[in-house]
Amino acid sequence: MNIRHYLRPLLLLATVIALRFHGYAQTSPVQKIFPEGTIVHPNISYANDTLKKHLLDIYLPPSAGNNTPLIVWIHGGAWMLNDKYADMSYMKETIRGFINKGYALASIDYRYSTTAVFPAQIQDCNEALEYLYQHAGEYKIDKHKIALIGFSAGGHLASLLALSANNQVKEFYPAGMAPHFKIKCVLDYYGPADLIALAGSTAAPPDNEPNPLAILLGAAPLKRPDLAKKASPASYVDKDDPPFFIVQGEKDASVPYTQSVLLSSWLTVSGVKNQLTIVPGAPHYGVMFDAENIRQQLFAFLETHLK
Repeated sequence: MNIRHYLRPLLLLATVIALRFHGYAQTSPVQKIFPEGTIVHPNISYANDTLKKHLLDIYLPPSAGNNTPLIVWIHGGAWMLNDKYADMSYMKETIRGFINKGYALASIDYRYSTTAVFPAQIQDCNEALEYLYQHAGEYKIDKHKIALIGFSAGGHLASLLALSANNQVKEFYPAGMAPHFKIKCVLDYYGPADLIALAGSTAAPPDNEPNPLAILLGAAPLKRPDLAKKASPASYVDKDDPPFFIVQGEKDASVPYTQSVLLSSWLTVSGVKNQLTIVPGAPHYGVMFDAENIRQQLFAFLETHLK
């Protein structure tokens, strides 16, 4: 399959989502999605600077006590679009379920690949998580019960963060300093797992056609397989990794479902607990991923691995 079959829809999709959420983000997402009474701490700077892409929001259940389990939301957008409200509009019932079942949610921003190439994005994710860990008491968060949820590019970053944590990759940490937090489990929605396999089916697109992978890495994956391997979650799978809940659409035209199958297989052969759901007929994103049967499996998974 020509790589343009995957990358052109990914870029187009990310652009559409970005435009959709541009207007949406100007109003409070709490009013439209989160249950009444949700406690909101918006636009917290996690890197002690003034960058808009170094902000996060925290949402707490109305009756949150101390030590609330935390789920960290990492948005998609081809690593170069969208913001911390993205992916929320089609996951409304899942989000409401998080709050109603007593979980806190933190949604983070990270620098675009068009501004800073990899590993800037994973550095930002690690820094945001470390902030949440260090300030857990202030926000009634249980710093020992942290899960990640990511969508598309966000699924890639969530998986990479969790899987590389015990590999101590200095380049993934701000100032090379390893964080203190540990991830209890990961909820990966259609995130790329192996960037070489994703790009490896044919030659790169023409020079005048944007290539999200090349923009992320600063070079085409097949010309710099060392960079692509370093940025691939599958490169870091080992027996000490946290459990994974993986969901992907059968008809995904942006990230082929074989990426999730591959990640699940690597986790399985390494002895890591994981659960894979391929949604029949589903595309790259949408309300089909907020279906009741998926939510039931998701909350059962969280009940086992986070609470």
